[in-house]
Amino acid sequence: MHAIEIEQLTRVFDGRTAVENLSLQLAPGTVFGFLGPNGAGKTTTVRMLTALIAPTSGSATVAGHQLGREDTQIRAAVGVLTETPGMYDRLSARQNLVFFGRLYDLSAARAAQQTERYLRMLGLWERRDDIVGGFSKGMRQKLAIARALLHEPSIIFLDEPTAGLDPEAAKIVRDFVRELRAEGRTIFLTTHNLSEADELCDLIGVFRTRLLRLNTAAKLRAELFGQGTQVQLAEDATRWRELVAALPFAQGVSAQGHTLTVQLAAPDQQNPALIQALCAAGAPICYVEPLKYSLEDVYLQLIGDG
Repeated sequence: MHAIEIEQLTRVFDGRTAVENLSLQLAPGTVFGFLGPNGAGKTTTVRMLTALIAPTSGSATVAGHQLGREDTQIRAAVGVLTETPGMYDRLSARQNLVFFGRLYDLSAARAAQQTERYLRMLGLWERRDDIVGGFSKGMRQKLAIARALLHEPSIIFLDEPTAGLDPEAAKIVRDFVRELRAEGRTIFLTTHNLSEADELCDLIGVFRTRLLRLNTAAKLRAELFGQGTQVQLAEDATRWRELVAALPFAQGVSAQGHTLTVQLAAPDQQNPALIQALCAAGAPICYVEPLKYSLEDVYLQLIGDG
């Protein structure tokens, strides 16, 4: 059974389509990166999947529960970190979490136990009795993440979880996401931090009202830009371009400065012959590395084309 299964999900507001015919299946334990510009419909999608608003058309099953028929069960099965999480500023961190734990139907003892667990995990235990109104944005963000996890949901929606965090705190959250995946949780992650998405996500969806592309980050790179190898030389690379272009497996060759870029269908298999040919001809090779494109390159290409 899929953790999330979506079929032609659509939402229209006053004649404007915010989400158009979204279809998607996520296996349990997947970290899914949902990427798109502001106003793309990402938050609307999350609000539908967490049973906060109803779709105009289409269907979805979340944690085995059908959207529109079992909305109460969906809300109990998921945890949500919203873009602007609200807390009770006059209560302490511990009081906030215990209160929300009780709203999740946890016993008083269980709410206290879960509160301590997550405050410790997110580095807030020493501030447990401090009033939340005095917390920094980053501390409030970590507290909101803890709140989303108190009831041990199987599916977690995280909207910009590291926004406003310093590098050390952001690393804690990223490590925390990995721990959740190791426990078999499914994580639906929206973020503008593309390096973070590249690092954490098993599957990437690029979205702007509709799903533009869905695949792993590595396969998206290969689909859009191909694969290849860069050879750094100790001299002008132009001299060696024709030699490499004559190789039967070279799909494209360019030279810029001391760098020779070679498009290859299967770099792991073809690199030895490429390097052997250059060495045999006396090319002064300094080093060889894979042709690299970032997830940002992929994202900008798709959003530009979309």
